[in-house]
Amino acid sequence: DNSVAVRYDGKPLQPATVYYWKVKTWDNHGVESDFSTIRGFITAKELDGETARYPLQVSDEYPVAIRQFSSQPSVDGNGSPSCGGGKGFYIDFGKTSFGRLKLTLSSGNETDTVTIHLGERIRDGRIDRNPGGSIRYANYRLPLLKGTHTYTLKIRPDSRNTSLTRNIFDLPILMPDYTGEVMPFRSCEIEGYSPALKQPDVVRQTVYYPFDETASHFHSSDTVLNQVWELCKYAIKATSFTGMYIDGDRERIPYEREALISQLGQYCVDREYSIARRSREYLIIHPTWPAEWAMQSVWMAWNDYMYTGNATSLKRFYNDLKAKTLLGLKESNGLISTRTGKVTPETMKPIYFKGKTTSFRDIVDWPHTGILGLGKNELGETDGFVFTDYNIVVNAYHYFSLELIARIAGALGNSQEQTEFTRLAQQMKKDFNRSFLDTKKGYYKDGIDTEHSSLHANMFAMAFGLAPDRYIPSIKAFMHARGMACSISGALVLMEALYENHDAAYALELLSSTSERSWYNTIRLGATLTIEAWDDKYKPDLDWNQSAGSVPANIIPRRLMGIEPLEPGFRKIRIKPQPATLPQAEILMPSIRGDISVSFENSPGEKFTLEIEIPANTTAEVWLPVLSKKYSLTVDDIPQKGKLNGDFVIVETGSGKHKLSNSVMR
Repeated sequence: DNSVAVRYDGKPLQPATVYYWKVKTWDNHGVESDFSTIRGFITAKELDGETARYPLQVSDEYPVAIRQFSSQPSVDGNGSPSCGGGKGFYIDFGKTSFGRLKLTLSSGNETDTVTIHLGERIRDGRIDRNPGGSIRYANYRLPLLKGTHTYTLKIRPDSRNTSLTRNIFDLPILMPDYTGEVMPFRSCEIEGYSPALKQPDVVRQTVYYPFDETASHFHSSDTVLNQVWELCKYAIKATSFTGMYIDGDRERIPYEREALISQLGQYCVDREYSIARRSREYLIIHPTWPAEWAMQSVWMAWNDYMYTGNATSLKRFYNDLKAKTLLGLKESNGLISTRTGKVTPETMKPIYFKGKTTSFRDIVDWPHTGILGLGKNELGETDGFVFTDYNIVVNAYHYFSLELIARIAGALGNSQEQTEFTRLAQQMKKDFNRSFLDTKKGYYKDGIDTEHSSLHANMFAMAFGLAPDRYIPSIKAFMHARGMACSISGALVLMEALYENHDAAYALELLSSTSERSWYNTIRLGATLTIEAWDDKYKPDLDWNQSAGSVPANIIPRRLMGIEPLEPGFRKIRIKPQPATLPQAEILMPSIRGDISVSFENSPGEKFTLEIEIPANTTAEVWLPVLSKKYSLTVDDIPQKGKLNGDFVIVETGSGKHKLSNSVMR
């Protein structure tokens, strides 16, 4: 079973050298396989331990539709042209991606000039030339040579995402020379051009990190859920265009929030781990300003280990990860705070924060009230959260990071520190509930010096396992009353809280919702990538190309379908579907040990049938819903009792295909 994270123990590798390698395996009977196909790689000029990565790919994509137009310009509500007039062609590639344009055009003379329009947003069947916010639109004048020639449109750099004069801790990631500059666009228009235009004449050269479209699929009986999945899966591919997880095209800066959501999504849609590791390691050394996001580095490090089984990066950054728990901000009451004088150059140095100490502060969610053009009556995306010296969300993260760093210490064989961090986490849980839990109301408040309770105060406590069992029903009721009162990225924690506490019916309602504050609203707006907020009005400068909105790419596989690693590198898998009322669903999810296939047929209150296929060198812990006190459980048509755990019955299986069924006994 030594098939994951096998360390190379041959001669030391040399810099700037091409190496070739092949592998073979032996099964449990000693039967030897053939060698694999030979593969190659080249080492860097300097071998400094940096995570290996692939070059970006450039793929030629052809239009899904070409339409000739001859029309007057339409105007927006202010009387300004929103879509062009004149004669020419509208070319639609179907989905937005980051790339540049290659055109093959003809001219009978040397005086013809065409205008090229590129854009993300479509209005009335044409490119919206005043899309608003940070939604992308650009135009170019292209003089034509006599005859037929191929032209590659050079994208103008945007100072917002290419300037190196910003603060040193939030520099954008630049495109490499071999791809050239890119911009996100779905469609292009060629204005002032009349010769016939065929599909091969217009090519979008799309840039992305290597991605296998066939590595995963999902389909269910809910058509909205299917569309949301496809949108979010594609977003993971398309937003990888810099080779690093970034916050979208407006800034192109790595932020922990987007990196965490992208990381979890990447693991669920493709068998590719290097971009996730490279991004999280970059953010350890180049953290951003929110206190909560600094602690997300510990969360991402643990995810990396569980999904790959490789502890090398944990070992390399262990001391840095300990600092990211923000233990240096702990006060005598057991809580941490960024507002009581503990944030100093000395406490910030171990976490590599290079900005002014006054800029390291709590965020909870984003945007806040009145930020970025929101009116004074707007609540932003924090559900009216009241910021106090001792913030419940910051302290929930602190507890969670202590829990995870204890597990990391254990994985590295440091039992003494594992024991100490476990003790600190247990004490933190007591201090947390003593300070923030309102036992009269039955749910949490935002801070010590306020009686206000927000969705965020409660969803973080529930997601991270802080809530005492007897208060979970009242906390659930409060969360239901608040609805989706968080940002499109904050919804990751909301969904974690719901599924972690077996509130699957409400979670499914939110996942498949068609309201304004839903993932489906992204599709209704006309975006083909996930966006930065639920709607334009919630963030006036929003990007239409940000992975922050791709939460369902990981929540559907990990929580609804219930596939997660129980042991590092999927040595043991938990399959715990929480279908609620969803009648049918099936998924193919990649793992480092091989494909995992799960499908179910669900007749609530009557019968639940699950079919799974898990790869070699693994075992699975399978959870099935208990439908009544008297039930009939079979595994591969053989009756079993299983082990009861709340509303579930658990059975253990080995690798291969299995069919499990649980039905009401009449």
